[in-house]
Amino acid sequence: MESPNTTKPKTRLSNSNLLFMIAGIIFVLMYGFALIRYPGSFMQFQTFFDLFNLNAALFIVTLGLCVVMIAGGIDISVGAVCGLVTMACAMLLQSGAASIWGALLLALAIGTAFGVLHGFLIAYLEIQPFIITLSGMFLAQGLLTTLHKDPINVTMPAFVALRNYTIEIPWLGTVNRLGYFIPCEIKPGVIVVVVLIILYAILMKWSRFGRNVYAIGGNSQSARMLGINVKRTRFFSYVICGLTAGISGFVYLMTTGAGNIGNGALFEMKAIASNVIGGILLNGGVGNLLGAPIGTMTLLTINELIRAAGVQSNLQAIVSGLLLYLFIVLQSIVMSLRGERKFRIVLPPWLKP
Repeated sequence: MESPNTTKPKTRLSNSNLLFMIAGIIFVLMYGFALIRYPGSFMQFQTFFDLFNLNAALFIVTLGLCVVMIAGGIDISVGAVCGLVTMACAMLLQSGAASIWGALLLALAIGTAFGVLHGFLIAYLEIQPFIITLSGMFLAQGLLTTLHKDPINVTMPAFVALRNYTIEIPWLGTVNRLGYFIPCEIKPGVIVVVVLIILYAILMKWSRFGRNVYAIGGNSQSARMLGINVKRTRFFSYVICGLTAGISGFVYLMTTGAGNIGNGALFEMKAIASNVIGGILLNGGVGNLLGAPIGTMTLLTINELIRAAGVQSNLQAIVSGLLLYLFIVLQSIVMSLRGERKFRIVLPPWLKP
C-alpha cells in the first residue's frame, strides 16, 4: 500500500517545450512593449492580423523549413522555389491556359519536384544538405529569370476576385479619424497558414513520422539502431519542405497579385532566423513546430517597431542579426545548464577565473 503522503515525481520539461516557452514569453513582452510605446498603431487588431495578411507566405515557408531543421538538415532553396512558383503560376494564369486549380497544381508540382530531388540526393546519396540546396537555389533562380524577366500582373477575373476576397470580423473593427467604422479583415492566405499549422503540429506531435524526425535529428545513429528508417524519414522531410515552398509561392501570388523576379528573396534567411528565434536548434532534434510562427511574429514585430519609430529601414537587418545572435547564445546557455553535453559552453583559458 502506498502512503497517502507519497507524491509523484515531477516530470522534467522537455528542451523543446522550454525553448518554446521562452520564445513565447519574449514575443508577448515585445508585443506588449509595442502596445505601450505605440498604442496608436499596435492597439488596433488589424495591425496584428496584418502580420499574417501581408506575410502569410513567409509563415508557410518557415513551417516547412522547421520540419527539415528538426530532422537536423537545412534547405536554403525555399525562397528561390517560392519565387519560381510565383512567376510560373502568374504566367499560366495570365495566359488563360489554366484555371486557379491548375495553377495550384503547378505550384504543388514544382515544390514537390524540388523536394524529391533534394531529399533523394541528401538522404540516399548522403551529400551535404547545404551544397545540394545551394545548387537548388541557383537552379530555381536561373529558371525564374529564364521564364520571364519583367513583372507579370495577373488580371484574370477569377484570380482577382480570390485575391480581393476578405473575411470581415466586425466586432474587432475600429473607427478611423474621419469617423468611419472599418471592420477587421483577414485574407485567404491566413486561413492557409492556420490550416497548415494545425496539420503540421498534428504530424509532428502524434504521428510516427514526427517522432522519427525528432529521433534522427537528435542522433541518427541511435535512431538507426532503434529500427528507424533514417534515409526515408529524411527524404520525406525534404519532400514536405519542398511541397510547403510550392504552397508558399501560390499564397505569395495571392498576396501580391504579380510575378516578379524579386519574389521570395531572402525568405530562406528569414525562415531560418524565425525558426531559431522560435526555439528550433540548428543541430536538430529539439524544437516545437508551434515555435516557427512565434519566431516569425517576433521577427515581424521587430520590423514594425522599427517602422513605427521612423528609423531607417536598413536597421531592420542589423536588429534582426543581433537578435539572432542573442537567441543562439541563449539556446546554448539553456542547453548547457540542462546538462546537454554537446551544447556545453567552454570558456577559453584567459576568460576563466
